[in-house]
Amino acid sequence: MALITCREAALGYDTGIVASGLNFAVESGDYLCVVGENGSGKSTLIKGLLRLKMPVSGEILMGDGLKANEIGYLPQQSAAQKDFPAGVLEVVLSGRQSKRGGRPFYSKKDREIAMENMEKLGIGHLKNHCYRELSGGQQQRALLARALCATEKLLLLDEPVAGLDPLATRELYDLIQMLNREQKLTIIMVSHDIRSAVEYADHILHLGNQQLFFGTPKDYLQTDLAKRFLGGAQDV
Repeated sequence: MALITCREAALGYDTGIVASGLNFAVESGDYLCVVGENGSGKSTLIKGLLRLKMPVSGEILMGDGLKANEIGYLPQQSAAQKDFPAGVLEVVLSGRQSKRGGRPFYSKKDREIAMENMEKLGIGHLKNHCYRELSGGQQQRALLARALCATEKLLLLDEPVAGLDPLATRELYDLIQMLNREQKLTIIMVSHDIRSAVEYADHILHLGNQQLFFGTPKDYLQTDLAKRFLGGAQDV
């Protein structure tokens, strides 16, 4: 069974259905980019994958023993969160909360895992710095390290490069690709950046309050959707 399977799933609120006709599967090791305009259902799908919202109809299934609290999640940051007055190591360690059980304190293993993930992302030397003093790119690396502390299977990333300059954007995309290819982590990334989605992902899911496309970037580029959003079909 796939890591995540959506079968005729529809998600919504009291005001109505926001995303319908969801039929796709994410296998272990996949890199899926979810794209679409504002209000197309991307955020609602994230809530469904995190089990914060159950389908109105259809089903969202998890395989390989995956639990919702074992998904490493990197949400969009608010301005207040960017000014959070905590140490970098403290922020990264908070990703181990779901692993603590009833323990009141983080264990030696928790701290070792946090440091390993920070080193992996090139921010080990910043462990004693204040989070709010970091650059935007460094903050996103810290939050990515935090998400890694929660999972060994799946990372769910919501607009991870929003607000970053071009160099920091490229560096973060490269790190995410490294985690997918070398660490074999499954990636689901929500993005407005369709060009980069086509460049990095191995599957594209395009939403427009319903599933408009699911498949490979090569096939996506041949669709009218891609021609409209990218200005014409292109080679990958």
